[in-house]
Amino acid sequence: MSTAYWCILIAALLPYVWATIAKARPGYSNRNPRAWVAKQSENYSVQRAYNAHLNAFENFAPFAAGVVMAQLAGVPADTVSKLAMAFVAFRVLHGIFYLGNLPPLRSLSWLGGFACTAALIVLAALKAA
Repeated sequence: MSTAYWCILIAALLPYVWATIAKARPGYSNRNPRAWVAKQSENYSVQRAYNAHLNAFENFAPFAAGVVMAQLAGVPADTVSKLAMAFVAFRVLHGIFYLGNLPPLRSLSWLGGFACTAALIVLAALKAA
């Protein structure tokens, strides 16, 4: 199960990767970072990186819960690990596609990550039933 736990750690750190990319621009001010990001309306790469940051946070909690639920329900560790690794891969691609301004691929990678999370939760529910 340790592979899935490492995936939780990676997923927890991903928002900070995208935030660092968003803030690695000249003129960034840490005094009021959200206001600075909001003023970057002309700098779409900052906006995309920041949006990837927010989306990574939004998707972390359900994923982490799904891993823990699957483990507690007795879903085979190999299955949990494979789904967790796929989730991380989809989420990394999601951020890359967000930064690259590739909306269709971004949406597909989001859907792949969501499917992994849903599968973890459904497998846990079926196993516990």
